[in-house]
Amino acid sequence: MPHCTQILSAALVTIAFLTGAGATAANADSFGAIALSPATGATGWSHDYASRWEAEEVAQSHCYQHAGDCRVAIWFKNACGAVARGPDGWGADWASGRGQAKRAAIAACSNHSYGCEVIRWQCSGAY
Repeated sequence: MPHCTQILSAALVTIAFLTGAGATAANADSFGAIALSPATGATGWSHDYASRWEAEEVAQSHCYQHAGDCRVAIWFKNACGAVARGPDGWGADWASGRGQAKRAAIAACSNHSYGCEVIRWQCSGAY
């Protein structure tokens, strides 16, 4: 009977490993980004990408379809990001929720301008 016990133990370890692997894949990090053209206010965004690099590339690519001076304003992981713009500047920030990210972006913009308004927000992951 020791042989049966070893087979059963090996099977349980395999099941535990496969179950754990599935849980890890389901909880993978999710990246997003927002790109901005400071001159025109054009934006591009991305969400739910496997890497920061991918998220930034997609956001910039979308922004470049509308303006030539795009740059990544904010990137975020398993969170939300926002960009706010006023007549004299812009600001961006991220937070765990949409409302918090929007308020933080307005606060960042207010360091450079008045009358700041959110022009783009985006969340990545289950947020």
